[in-house]
Amino acid sequence: MSVYLPLSSREDDPFIDGRISDGNEGTLAMEMEEGTSTSKSSGGSSRRKNSRLKCFGVDLSPDNVAVAMVYFVQGVLGLAKLAVSFYLKDDLHLDPAETAVITGFSALPWLVKPLYGFISDSIPLFGYRRRSYLVLSGLLGALSWSLMATFVDTKYGAAFCILLSSFSVAFSDVVVDSMVVERARGESQSVSGSLQSLCWGSSAFGGIVSSYFSGSLVDAYGVRFVFGVTALLPLITSAVAVLVNEQRVLGPARVSNVLLGNSSFLESSKESIIQLWNAFRQPHVFLPTVFIFLWQATPHSDSAMFFFTTNKLGFTPEFLGRVKLVTSVASLVGVGLYNGFLKNVPLRKIFLATTIAGSVLGMTQVFLVTGLNRQFGMSDEWFAIGDSLILTVLSQASFMPVLVLAAKLCPEGMEATLFATLMSISNGGSVLGGLIGAGLTKVFGVTRDKFDNLATLVILCNLTSLLPLPLLRLLPRDDTDTAPKVKM
Repeated sequence: MSVYLPLSSREDDPFIDGRISDGNEGTLAMEMEEGTSTSKSSGGSSRRKNSRLKCFGVDLSPDNVAVAMVYFVQGVLGLAKLAVSFYLKDDLHLDPAETAVITGFSALPWLVKPLYGFISDSIPLFGYRRRSYLVLSGLLGALSWSLMATFVDTKYGAAFCILLSSFSVAFSDVVVDSMVVERARGESQSVSGSLQSLCWGSSAFGGIVSSYFSGSLVDAYGVRFVFGVTALLPLITSAVAVLVNEQRVLGPARVSNVLLGNSSFLESSKESIIQLWNAFRQPHVFLPTVFIFLWQATPHSDSAMFFFTTNKLGFTPEFLGRVKLVTSVASLVGVGLYNGFLKNVPLRKIFLATTIAGSVLGMTQVFLVTGLNRQFGMSDEWFAIGDSLILTVLSQASFMPVLVLAAKLCPEGMEATLFATLMSISNGGSVLGGLIGAGLTKVFGVTRDKFDNLATLVILCNLTSLLPLPLLRLLPRDDTDTAPKVKM
């Protein structure tokens, strides 16, 4: 089974207080650094470096721990992924195309992330721009899964609750991304890569924690129970908000300006939009964004393959949980691969190699669909595990440089907004790719019980992933240690 990584920021898909070292440490090694106190300027702040725990070369300060925990929650929320898939298939009796549409619909909150960035940057909630929104996001996530565990029994209700959960994760993602890019701005590719590695490593670890139980709990207790357990997890996001080092904004003036339509606030908002456009239209921002959108917009056949493996091959929720555990570990390996070997490699080479390798290896799904793997003496289960592991490593390794590039392009003062804009465009490509895949699934007549043309669908989806490669020239030829300056 191939693995599709939604850009959440994955997605992703696919991310700190800038008190960091050079970032050349081992991939998952955590170390205690002892010695004399030193100071270093990063984003206008200095740090005192005595003995501090580090991960991926990043100091685990309270701010960094808060950001890492938010990404951990994003990963551990995967506990409900299999439950949702089986709920849509078995309880609501949807076909692959309908499931793909609902999945694409649930990603809509990720397309308006700039709005969340603008709100977070401009409107303090209870005096805070970061803490309060993290608390609110966690509460909304808990509400959405509580509804799924109790009242929801239609596809429209399920779509709404999944959408609400997606919104809560997307908003918290914007908040912590703004904290990341504030420190990554102006840093080298290596340092920025270490920051992103910490974030996505935390997310992958969360996925590992939840992976196996995601299937076994569905088998043992049913999907409603899993939704109820999942409702507790977003509350972690609310709890870690207290770790964020943020000065309280005194007075309600800014909020009143927004609500009452104060002319000075509107003028300031207009200037912010102009600044955003001026930054985005710079060739070194706009052209790579075009490539990333097209790279994400290629179709995939994930929903059809899920129905095939469960309805045709008889894969159980418990086994799919094991597959998910393998892919979560593989995602962490992909982060380590990038952090250890690829963060200084030019983007063009990374995208070229991983895209070609992913397309070729993705064709192995045809073996599973046609049963050729059994002729070579390999069971369907082992073949699915191996296929997922390899493709996930490639997907994660190719996803990391997208985040690094986007973070480095963000100018001071609008970090959350511009980074969210770039990620929203990338996520838009993912949604478009999913909808194209749903349309192709319908065209080829693949349903919950009919898979005659599934092999053709798989081949077509893998071949189309090669289409953006001629546009690699839109990416920077190489990446220097200094981030490009954005003209405002």
